[in-house]
Amino acid sequence: MIQRRRISLPSWSIPTWYVVIAVLAALFLPRIETSLALGLESGVSPAAAVAIFSAIGAGMITLTGIVFSLAFVMVQFSATAYSPRLVLFLARDPVLWHAVGIFSATFLYALGAIAWVEHSGEHGTPFFSSWLVIVLLLASVGVFIALIEKISLLQIHRMLAFTGDHGRRVIEETYPPLEAASATPDPEAFLRLPVTQTLRHTGRPRTVQALDVPALLALSSAIGGIAVVVSAVGDTLVDGSVILRLYSGKRAIDEQKLRCAFALGAERTFDQDPKYAIRLLVDIAIRALSPAVNDPTTAVQALDQIEDLLLRLGRRRIEIGAMRDRDGALRLVVPYPTWDDFLILAFDEIRYCGASSVQVMRRMKALAADLITALPDERRTSLRHHQQRLDATIAKSFEDAAEKQDASVEDRQGLGTPRTH
Repeated sequence: MIQRRRISLPSWSIPTWYVVIAVLAALFLPRIETSLALGLESGVSPAAAVAIFSAIGAGMITLTGIVFSLAFVMVQFSATAYSPRLVLFLARDPVLWHAVGIFSATFLYALGAIAWVEHSGEHGTPFFSSWLVIVLLLASVGVFIALIEKISLLQIHRMLAFTGDHGRRVIEETYPPLEAASATPDPEAFLRLPVTQTLRHTGRPRTVQALDVPALLALSSAIGGIAVVVSAVGDTLVDGSVILRLYSGKRAIDEQKLRCAFALGAERTFDQDPKYAIRLLVDIAIRALSPAVNDPTTAVQALDQIEDLLLRLGRRRIEIGAMRDRDGALRLVVPYPTWDDFLILAFDEIRYCGASSVQVMRRMKALAADLITALPDERRTSLRHHQQRLDATIAKSFEDAAEKQDASVEDRQGLGTPRTH
């Protein structure tokens, strides 16, 4: 059962809170220490404290400018090597925004500390207020190291693994084991029923990012109808697009409650979209196969991740679109990709763009053969179809008999150790 999506704060709110807290601490913490008369001093003279805080403030603002200029340049440059849609996930990573917040907080608090020391004159420097600057500096160093580690994800092999990991997580959370019972609805069964309510999208284009399946099931069960989701996760809605139809309902459902069950956003996400990880991997592969890049090895690496995702999908029950209530009555129908949908997405574009690459054809031949061997019989018919299309592409793309023979060999490395059987 799919859980409700976690509500997260906007990215810009993270550095905002750091800045607000730093300013408040700079304004009130020294005054609180002084008013409590704890008698604790940092042991640093006011002149030395001003010099230290000035160095930290000046160095921090310079570091912030350099680090984030380089980070954004690297992200922009790396977008040419793989899907720019994937780069957005790194640009919105919490580590990046926490780094902006801590760097800014350190700079602003250092300025506030300087102002307080100058104002207090020869009365010394409060212990906690002074050492807090050093604590923020150490925190900035730690976040800087974490930021460097995050930017290293832009290496292509780590980016492929990052995308594959998201796909594996979604598959694990979405699909039950293949042995689990499934309930595939008969389209004619509910299409003959009267439509009692239709939910449409209004406004600018938005993408369906997630569904609250338990909420939809509860709403449809309460009125004794069948809710049929028309727009699947990953679909883009335009003004007037049908989102959901309710069949044979005893009464109408509050439209606002229905809309709250759909999480809409500007673009697709990994949350409940098992095809999105494969989509991004295919984007990386076909971009690598473009004449401007001409990097078939990257396409082969993407196929490694795609094979693993298909292997996991093939061992799962993906026919899960029918949801029933406690009495076994059909109450909710959600569109999910079929096995053929996944295979078309994984094979067709790479096969077309890599048709002239011996390396890519050999890797795809090995991919299809391995899946046929590893997966149960019910998954093999579609795989054999794509295997035949690979053979047809090779026959069409390579006129020379020797090249055609080379491209027809199964090889998991593309151009590595071919199979002899």
